[in-house]
Amino acid sequence: MNKTIANCKVQMPTLPKDMVMTKNHNNDIEDEEQICGVLITDCIIENQCSEKVEFKQVRFRNVIFRDVIFQRSDFEDVIFENCDLSNIDLSDSILSKVEFINCKMVGINLAESSFIDISIKGCTGNYSNLRYSQWKRAHLEESQFRCSDFQNMKLKDINLVEVNFDESQMSGATLKGIDMSDCQIHGIGIRAEDLEGLIVSPLQAVDLSKFLGLVIK
Repeated sequence: MNKTIANCKVQMPTLPKDMVMTKNHNNDIEDEEQICGVLITDCIIENQCSEKVEFKQVRFRNVIFRDVIFQRSDFEDVIFENCDLSNIDLSDSILSKVEFINCKMVGINLAESSFIDISIKGCTGNYSNLRYSQWKRAHLEESQFRCSDFQNMKLKDINLVEVNFDESQMSGATLKGIDMSDCQIHGIGIRAEDLEGLIVSPLQAVDLSKFLGLVIK
């Protein structure tokens, strides 16, 4: 049985007990290649540009991704642990049962991607591009996503714990029912119509009142 995060019923990745380990995976990765059932650790993956790559039951540990593009790819039952994914391009991809633990994700491009059962803990994802992405069942905890682009995101069953969204763009995102009361949202870009149903703290409500044209004395 898969482990779950109770608050939003996120299913965690399921990996085989005996995984083939490799410390060198910088061979050219071809379009539509399948990478399955391996532990990739302590290496640099660089200068890769491929589409429709399938990663299934893969654990990346202490991996640096440099100048990497994996557009329109599939990630299923995948764990990224202590990895540097800065500026990687995973746009228009599908991520299902994927966990990010203590990763650097600055400037990551996940625009127009689909996320199902995602866990992000202790990560730094400032300046990320998640525009037009779709999220269903996700848990984000103690992570940084300052100055990121969340415009027109579709969100459902999202649990947020101490996430910093300061100065991020969120106009057009479906925020109804999302609880951001435990997050930092100072200076976010948002429209009045996007605030309907958003759950915030009293102090956050005062800060967001300017989008409703209110003057608080």
